Amino acid sequence: MNTANLQLEGLYLAIASINDVLVKKGILSVEEIDTALRRAEANATADDHIIEDMSPANRDAVCFPIRLLQLANGGRLSSGDLPSFSDLARMVAQTKEPYNDQM
Repeated sequence: MNTANLQLEGLYLAIASINDVLVKKGILSVEEIDTALRRAEANATADDHIIEDMSPANRDAVCFPIRLLQLANGGRLSSGDLPSFSDLARMVAQTKEPYNDQM
């Protein structure tokens, strides 16, 4: 695996953990983080460059970190811990919906 990919995995988990602390301290709510992440995905997928020049797989790559953070924000294991990166990545793949131009 590419070292940069491993570094990104760590970064995504670090951001998910920071988001979790922000919620637990009452600084942000789960809903506020979810809204911010939904806005980020909407902005990313509305970019003409992404819509016109990228394949669906590349669009998914752009949206992957946002979707992973959304799932981490809303999902806790029964132990109260965040799911592992591989579990979150699997959930992103399972919940992905087609883009409008794929229907």
